[in-house]
Amino acid sequence: MKVKYIGDYYKVYLRKGFVYEATLSEDGCWYMIYDEDDEDTYGYLVSDFEVVEPQQ
Repeated sequence: MKVKYIGDYYKVYLRKGFVYEATLSEDGCWYMIYDEDDEDTYGYLVSDFEVVEPQQ
């Protein structure tokens, strides 16, 4: 799925207004987004994003 970050961009490396590829965590509270710089996946609160393209 694709999500747009609408949260406080000072708290994380994500950029406000940018669209990211994400997967929803099992509990449904987090979007898991891969960070190419760190080569790791991190969880971010669902409430900080707007869905641009739903998961198919």
